[in-house]
Amino acid sequence: MAKWGEGDPRWIVEERPDATNVNNWHWVEKNATGWSQERLKELLTGLTVEDDECFCELKEVTKVEGEASANNRKAKLIFFYEFVIKGEWSGKLKSGTKKHKGKFEIPNLSEENDPDEIDFSVTVDKENDESYKVKEVLRKKGTQLVQEKMAQYIRELKEEYGKGVILPTKTDVKSVPNTESQVNKAKEEMNKLVINTGSKSSNVGVKIPTKKFTGTEKFKCRAEDIYRVLTTKEMVQAFTGAPAEMEVEKGGKFSLLHGNITGEFVELVPEKKIVQRWRVKGWPEAHYSQVTFEFDEKDDSTVLTMTQSGVPDNEVERTKEGWKINYWNRIKQIFGFEARIF
Repeated sequence: MAKWGEGDPRWIVEERPDATNVNNWHWVEKNATGWSQERLKELLTGLTVEDDECFCELKEVTKVEGEASANNRKAKLIFFYEFVIKGEWSGKLKSGTKKHKGKFEIPNLSEENDPDEIDFSVTVDKENDESYKVKEVLRKKGTQLVQEKMAQYIRELKEEYGKGVILPTKTDVKSVPNTESQVNKAKEEMNKLVINTGSKSSNVGVKIPTKKFTGTEKFKCRAEDIYRVLTTKEMVQAFTGAPAEMEVEKGGKFSLLHGNITGEFVELVPEKKIVQRWRVKGWPEAHYSQVTFEFDEKDDSTVLTMTQSGVPDNEVERTKEGWKINYWNRIKQIFGFEARIF
């Protein structure tokens, strides 16, 4: 235990921009079971095996039992996965017309086995000389193909669920907006959203037609996490890849993406609600929309409902696309809050 006044690096909040899991000391786990079950079915269903005499196909994956997760402990990334996979196959001799059917099983897909150690067993419903021959072709030639598919699953699991488990430190986040490629990318994306309106004063005082829209996003995190992402300067800079200025208080101003997005905070209810006056640089001068974020925390995720009113009616689709490109996709990518949209 650290002595009073000496401090303990595990509890130095400023070393983490979001003040969560300081120095990646604590155990963080992301459940990958649902994604794994679906991905394994996709990889195996329809897989074909053939030689000069036989043709076989894995027709259906009937059961995927087990679990998978990605974990961070003391800044070490650890993956656990263990599955038993069962399914059905069919095949025939190329010179014949009779189809043979049976079942297959992969009993030992786990982190304890290398892909080339994964077993692939095959049985046939009605065994005779012809069906045995077809079954053996599937077993012998199919084993390597199945092992290759399992190796692909393992790679994709680590790529998909390795993001955001080891969280960035203060130094890591500060380096993000200084990366030239990310800044340039942000500028390019903003070109899709910003309009060239000519004289800035041409539309001042002119009433313009506007529209309102509502969108829903689902994030694999707690409400406090996504609230913090939207209200912490360093985290906003991380997902936008550009400098940000923010006064996070009622009436406080903000400027994002090199000044292309500006506004002020109207209401802040931690973990529940954020209301902003919000505009794009190219909109008619002094025209603001109102953006409302509402957070609903579920057992395994948080649903964010965003309502934006006062959007110039010819800019609604462009604005929706801007949120998707510059906010939701980037937040999920940078912080690992990936989840399917409702």
